[in-house]
Amino acid sequence: MALIVGIDLGTTNSLVAYMAGDGPQVISGTRGQAKVPSIVGLTDNGLLVGDPAKEYLVRDPSRTIYSVKRFMGKAIADVAEELKYFPYALQEKGGVIRIQVGEKTYSPPQISAMILKELKLRAEAHLGEEITKAVITVPAYFNDSQRQATKDAGLIAGLEVLRIINEPTAASLAYGLQQNTQGCVAVYDLGGGTFDISILKLKDGIFEVLATNGNTHLGGDDFDRRLVDEVIRDIDTRHGVKVEDSPELMQMVRLEAEKTKIRLSDEPQALMVFSLPDGKGTYERTWSRDEFEALVLDLVEHTMTPCRRALSDAGLETGQIDEVVLVGGSTRMPVIRSRVQELFGKTPHCDLNPDEVVALGAAVQAGILAGENKDMLLLDVTPLSLGIETMGNVVSILIRRNTTIPTSAKEMFTTYVDGQTGVDIHVLQGERELVKDNRSLARFQLKLPPLPAAVPRVEVTFLIDANGILNVTASDIRTGESQSVQVKPSYGLTDDEVETMIRESFQFAAEDIKARQVIEARTEADAIIMATEKALQRGTDLIPAEEIESIHHAIEALRVAKAQEDHRQIRAGIADMEKVTHHLAEVLMDATLKEALESKKLSEVTD
Repeated sequence: MALIVGIDLGTTNSLVAYMAGDGPQVISGTRGQAKVPSIVGLTDNGLLVGDPAKEYLVRDPSRTIYSVKRFMGKAIADVAEELKYFPYALQEKGGVIRIQVGEKTYSPPQISAMILKELKLRAEAHLGEEITKAVITVPAYFNDSQRQATKDAGLIAGLEVLRIINEPTAASLAYGLQQNTQGCVAVYDLGGGTFDISILKLKDGIFEVLATNGNTHLGGDDFDRRLVDEVIRDIDTRHGVKVEDSPELMQMVRLEAEKTKIRLSDEPQALMVFSLPDGKGTYERTWSRDEFEALVLDLVEHTMTPCRRALSDAGLETGQIDEVVLVGGSTRMPVIRSRVQELFGKTPHCDLNPDEVVALGAAVQAGILAGENKDMLLLDVTPLSLGIETMGNVVSILIRRNTTIPTSAKEMFTTYVDGQTGVDIHVLQGERELVKDNRSLARFQLKLPPLPAAVPRVEVTFLIDANGILNVTASDIRTGESQSVQVKPSYGLTDDEVETMIRESFQFAAEDIKARQVIEARTEADAIIMATEKALQRGTDLIPAEEIESIHHAIEALRVAKAQEDHRQIRAGIADMEKVTHHLAEVLMDATLKEALESKKLSEVTD
């Protein structure tokens, strides 16, 4: 089976990993660096990604895009509060953010795809084979549109995204916590630009997100900034140099502050030394860990409040947390580790590199999908979409393929003809638009009382449990009557058959959609013709003869259009019908109201 990689597509840095024998391993670049900064520079001389783009950021911020993950699956209104943090221009097109660079605009998935391509190239250079499949991680709080945007980025980068998994779940997988049968896990994730806390419930190897919280503008960069501000004041006092007046010196101070912070995670003291411009001498100062921790203590406390809120939202006390996992390079700071341990009353897992733990977990999941870890539980997804047959032999999808299970979905349906005494529920699996091109899983019937068309309300519920068993229930909302069936969607399907069904859905997409559009238009035309003929029987004496004749002409024209294979002609016929019957509908509505009022008056007199 083709090798599947695990990717941590981060706000600040991204990584790629794979299963090397029995364990996951992060793939480093040619210079030994594991992290690829999630930065893209769109220069006049070409595309820069990662470290080169990070260096270019100082020279031309308007053409260098960073933190694009914040915009995935969002509109401008969703990020209005965050715009002040970014030097590049944003637009909106079709409800989607577009990032303007020069004369061109790019969507967040396009920019993310550039980062993913860099990771793909890195993996291919290391492994010596083409990489086409990946597992990509996202924050637990990402909604459907953000997850879909991440999948789209993978597709643009030439990757088939087999699974989107939550970052805290990936971190838990990296530590093998899924081998426990049950318990609650807190994942404390302090990255370069964001802080997230997730509370997970682990039962029978399945991770359920109970609560998430955090701060999207609190991360390692803020800790660096505290040190930077102190150094700027110190240089001004001791050397009379205004760091803010020199972009190059400011960048130097930032880099040195970051290095000092990192050294103080391992050593009690760190020497900061660098030359000042214009022969102003050398700045030199030894920082102690205590000094640094005093500068950032309030930032550490700012992460504790979301932790308490997440626990409260999950309905848990700190004593009910069984495991604590640390994620993100900033969790190397001893003050963070001790404060987290103090809050949760547990020694946190920090044996693995916190920068790499999410990517390592994604690689574990990739290994499970590739069949390399036979003993480990597969956190499964639906391999193909699931739905039911609706009028005109078309499929109405309730659960899309690649949805993580367990999951459920509900949709409301109704009847098409008067006096219908039952509905056939035909459960289907596949990616095509028409019933005939999909796999039939089950059929059952729900009885209904005879009522006019469109009056009954039938709620269809799909529920897939952790074992991949699909339960389909149809309920009559008016009577409470229900019927159900249980099937296993994956039973009897090989991987090749699933692949074929997905491939055909792309291959025949255009003609499938065209066929569906024609069927849906014809179904709507039939319904309108039927309703209009019924209305004419009631309204013959209420409208002029020439209007009745116009309506008959429109009915005939719609029947002619309905025989065509162009849904636009049918839709045009429907629109014409709606225009000529507008007055008839108003007249019938007035007559119905008058009848109702007279009936009410008669009832009052009788009483």
